[in-house]
Amino acid sequence: MRGPSLLPGLCFLLSLSEVMDQRSIAPCKCPPNADCVNGTYCTCKHGYTSVYGKELFTFPLATCEETTSSATTKGMEDVSRSPVPEPSQLQHVVEIFESLLTNNTLPGAGEKSKVASWATNVLQTVESNALETALKFPEQKIQKIHNSTVAIETRVVTDNCSEEGKIFSLNTHMNSVDIHCNDVVQENIQGPTAIAFISYSSLGTLINATFFEEANEKDRVYLNSQVVSAAIGPQRNISLSKSVILSFQHVKRKPSRGKAFCVYWKSTGGHGQWSRDGCFLIQVNKSHTICNSTHLSSFAVLMALTSQEKDPVLAVITYVGLGLSLLCLLLAALTFLLCKTIQNTSTSIHLQLSICLFLAHLLFLTAIDRTEIKVLCAMIAGALHYLYLASFTWMLLEGLNLFLTARNLTVVNYSSVSRFMKKFMFPVGYGVPAIIVAISAVIKSDLYGTPDRCWLSLDQGFIWSFLGPVCVIICVNLVIFLLVLWILKRKLSSLNSEVSTIQNMRMLTLKTTAQLFILGCTWFLGILQVGPAAHVMAYLFTIINSLQGFFFFLVYCLLSQQVRKWFGEITKSKSESETYTLSTKFGADSKPSESK
Repeated sequence: MRGPSLLPGLCFLLSLSEVMDQRSIAPCKCPPNADCVNGTYCTCKHGYTSVYGKELFTFPLATCEETTSSATTKGMEDVSRSPVPEPSQLQHVVEIFESLLTNNTLPGAGEKSKVASWATNVLQTVESNALETALKFPEQKIQKIHNSTVAIETRVVTDNCSEEGKIFSLNTHMNSVDIHCNDVVQENIQGPTAIAFISYSSLGTLINATFFEEANEKDRVYLNSQVVSAAIGPQRNISLSKSVILSFQHVKRKPSRGKAFCVYWKSTGGHGQWSRDGCFLIQVNKSHTICNSTHLSSFAVLMALTSQEKDPVLAVITYVGLGLSLLCLLLAALTFLLCKTIQNTSTSIHLQLSICLFLAHLLFLTAIDRTEIKVLCAMIAGALHYLYLASFTWMLLEGLNLFLTARNLTVVNYSSVSRFMKKFMFPVGYGVPAIIVAISAVIKSDLYGTPDRCWLSLDQGFIWSFLGPVCVIICVNLVIFLLVLWILKRKLSSLNSEVSTIQNMRMLTLKTTAQLFILGCTWFLGILQVGPAAHVMAYLFTIINSLQGFFFFLVYCLLSQQVRKWFGEITKSKSESETYTLSTKFGADSKPSESK
């Protein structure tokens, strides 16, 4: 039997609890109506529960609220002096609010001034009735009620803030307010005072962001929280000695470029609008916003999708640079197709790379801002994702081809390496990017396209579905190129008969390394567009990205001896043809004159 053996321990715990109650001194800082446990945790006394629902807690702003059953018991013990309050006294306030929503006085959404006047009246009516109900039954210190449209919590204060620094915390619909007791208690009022905190689930659709007095036409602003109200009574004390802390749960997750505003309903002459006066943002994350305010009113959180200001200089650089790149990439592709002397596996890879870059730059230049139709914008973003990934995949294949060729220098064009590359390079070059884009689209299709650009969203790290593979490819190619240079160094010192071949390979490796640097450096600079250096990085990103096609044509065509020789032969044959045509013409014209 283990039961008797537990009795000494239980007695010890009970005696320890009694001693702590008698001393009323806790070695750790706990809120009112709570005891300290082991000098570390706090636990609420009998008849009280933590607002967070935990038995042990350490959060400094946590409070212990009197349970409903305890309050009811106290009321029953004092039944001879006051009536027993009904458990749902606030139900009457909810019914008043719902009647205001459903009766004929509700204005249409298009009648902005009438909506503002109606909303001001509703907010004041609900606040007044909630405070009146709370003060009518002061024995029930805490009252709560909630449904799908509104949630109300009231607290009655009767002890004139006997504890210094006491803070009341009220919670409704995952929103909360923290207010100092000294601001709730009204010194010029005899009797109890009360505070009411109300969350409205449906008002936000009527008094939405269009009522924001500072709305910018360039920014898309929307209401991203429930409308809440905080009021104290019996006298409406608007100004406070200390700021109240308000916590809001977002209706939608905060976007990466969203800017939060803490606002209150500013009522003037029966009308109202959202204003930031006296409301300050403390902290914001993806799901919550914390504000403070120097006064009581109705509050909300507005979210603005900030639009990036277009730099006209960057726009000119982009259009001119990408136009030049498109011309150079087209010339490079034609060169790779028509110049028979340079056609091999490497040239095939260069051709596919130039085609992918050409299509990506063309789509970027013509459709990156087509955000009007969301589905179309998502398709454009997916196509850009695929084309840029395909470009980097062909760069990886180019590095792999160099490495395999360096291992077999004596069979550059007709080796098993060439057959292997020709067999697998197209499935890998176009298949791997397709798989990555398909998986990304299945998992997070809604993150293709942003309000400003048809590109990948930065939310939830979705941009790494592009940057991740790019970083991997760059790192792998750097390792491959170092290995190729090491192999070439060994071959150069041991095989003099192959010096010209090795030198050609080394030159090709250096060109490919430079190409990797240019293409990879572009996106690396794009990642660095944060902080004070963002503007400089944006210029470098735009300039280098715009000149990729020119660099590609310069390195692989204009600096190639074989291509220059081919150009020379075409020019020479054309000039000879023109000379022959002219001589034939002049010869034909001279014969009649001679006969004369």
